[in-house]
Amino acid sequence: MKRLGISIYPNHSTVEKDKEYIKTAHDHGFQRVFTCLLSVDGNKDQIISDFKETIAFANQLGMEVIADISPRVFKDLNISYDDLSFFASLGAYGIRLDMGYTGHEESVMTYNPYNLKIELNMSNATKYIDNIMTYQPNKNNLLGCHNFYPHRYAGLSYPFFLDCSKKFKDLGIRTAAFVSSNDATFGPWPIVEGLPTLEMHRDMPIDVQAKHLFATNLIDDVLIGNTYASLKELKALSNMNKEMLTFSIALSDGISPLEKKIVLEEFHFYRGDVSDYMIRSTQSRVKYRGETFRPFHCRDIKRGDILIENDLYGQYAGELQIALKDMKNSGKTNVVGRIREEEIFLIDYIKPWGKFAFQLA
Repeated sequence: MKRLGISIYPNHSTVEKDKEYIKTAHDHGFQRVFTCLLSVDGNKDQIISDFKETIAFANQLGMEVIADISPRVFKDLNISYDDLSFFASLGAYGIRLDMGYTGHEESVMTYNPYNLKIELNMSNATKYIDNIMTYQPNKNNLLGCHNFYPHRYAGLSYPFFLDCSKKFKDLGIRTAAFVSSNDATFGPWPIVEGLPTLEMHRDMPIDVQAKHLFATNLIDDVLIGNTYASLKELKALSNMNKEMLTFSIALSDGISPLEKKIVLEEFHFYRGDVSDYMIRSTQSRVKYRGETFRPFHCRDIKRGDILIENDLYGQYAGELQIALKDMKNSGKTNVVGRIREEEIFLIDYIKPWGKFAFQLA
């Protein structure tokens, strides 16, 4: 099951504001909370007390809280890798190791008596995870999560992201990555120019970022890196189909009720014989054989257009397609809609026999 999460930064906020944000996210189906315990400067007891209160509130709602831990915190609190009782006392679901050990220590940590999850940093090009696996960890307590990047142009490249993610996914480890709110104002550090994992996502709409991560089939949990995402953004993610790539679209003026039904209500999958020019969903032509598909809006075709063949195409009438390339229109094809411009690149993620759907933008 694919899930959504938020991030909170208690060092830069208040318990009351964080609890309000957690409640709103929970009400919209979010299940995870990422937070940072990067330092305990100042009143240590108050900082820990605030963390406990916030985490307890999230736990009451059934949300899983994972705290990002720096080596400095282990040192400041005199915590050893083989005694994680402090984090259990906080009520955390797990801890994320931004910087790791030698591999042996991580494996030992996965056998902690509290069943705390140990989340590993996925954003590295080393043999880190392979090394940990040689020490026979308890995989049930292992998770992976990418970094986020507040500095513009510093986010991960897509090929690098793929390489790092596949290492964890191939081992059956649950994975996570960050998207960036365009309305949030802060993160864990003073500089925040967005907080995505992938640089290509930095200025995209938040739901498009999430659709892309889920469409890779390499990421299980999508977390909003910066705080506080707007209610509009939370709703956009909440309403998204996490399990099936669903395109936001605009329908053409003059579309018939039957064509509208085919686009929005029929079950679509990419038939197995692949074309360079179109993704074909052919069951509608079978189901609605004999119905009328009058020619309309037969302009030349652009990549990202949604097409239904009209009566001039004989036995193909009623077949739905997504255009992969620009094409000439013979007049036999109705351009019945268009995918949202920011999402058109996602059509390349539909594989033969892959399922997809449409919703009105």
